[in-house]
Amino acid sequence: QVQLVESGGGLVQPGGSLRLSCAASGIIFRSYSMGWYRQAPGMQRELVAIITDGGSTDYADSVKGRFTISRDNAKNMVYLQMNSLKPEDTAVYYCNAKTRFLGYWGQGTQVTVSS
Repeated sequence: QVQLVESGGGLVQPGGSLRLSCAASGIIFRSYSMGWYRQAPGMQRELVAIITDGGSTDYADSVKGRFTISRDNAKNMVYLQMNSLKPEDTAVYYCNAKTRFLGYWGQGTQVTVSS
């Protein structure tokens, strides 16, 4: 059974930082590209950051220079370090695992940026 479990969300003031974690099980983790997506109320889900099985990364323009995605294949974990958070970063953040033929989602973790 595939599970992606996100953690690390919460309430933070503008300019603050959070680190999201995603624990994966039931997949050959090293073979999957891992991504973080987010969905704000009334908006479509959007890609935030992705890290391939080879370690290449890509980011949405809105988070470049502020967010960093990383992975630990030994622990089956993917992380999203979020710095200089803005109110517009408020959303539910989802972990995604995908190969060419398969894709899985976590349940999401809420991030709220507010003073």
